[in-house]
Amino acid sequence: KPVEANVKAKETETQKVADSSVSYEPVKAEPVKSVDNNEIKDDSHEQPKKTSKYTTVMPNEEVERRITTFLGDMFKAMNLEVKIDVKFDDPDCVNVELSGPNMGVLIGKRGQTLDSIQYLTSLVVNKGKDKYVRIKVDTEDYRNRRKETLESLAKNIAYKVKRSRKPVSLEPMNPYERRIIHAELQADKYVDTHSEGEEPHRKGVITFNRG
Repeated sequence: KPVEANVKAKETETQKVADSSVSYEPVKAEPVKSVDNNEIKDDSHEQPKKTSKYTTVMPNEEVERRITTFLGDMFKAMNLEVKIDVKFDDPDCVNVELSGPNMGVLIGKRGQTLDSIQYLTSLVVNKGKDKYVRIKVDTEDYRNRRKETLESLAKNIAYKVKRSRKPVSLEPMNPYERRIIHAELQADKYVDTHSEGEEPHRKGVITFNRG
């Protein structure tokens, strides 16, 4: 027993020495640096920028050059003297006014030739562009005169439909002319309008509505 007491005494003394040799200093907490959310970048959601091969906005000078070059070459091949006037006064449309002798040749039957010229010109101007530019080709105020004729026609046909209560089919028209018919009769609650057939033979139909 005296031996065990001596061993325990030595272990206690050794523990005291060990504890005295170890110094415990308080750990200083470093200040936390605030992080700006704007500096955090999440690369996982970052998409590569797509570059378009098209020119989004075409200068007016380039639009006019394409129009005058294309139409000038076409009229030259047709042996026609035509003055080409390009106007940018309408923000939604580029107006092309043609003038000269014998413009009836360019209008054609019910404006079909003029519509074809307008369609081809639009293709030339909008080639290689992702922003569509609307082209309107006119001569001798044909577009306005045709619009007035169609509006008058729509009213007359609607009157007949309301009297007979039978549908009436109009002659084949292009989409622009059919829209004129629809717009003119939209406020008339006693008739309805719709289109039937396939292009280029698609036509408007006016039917009776009891209201």
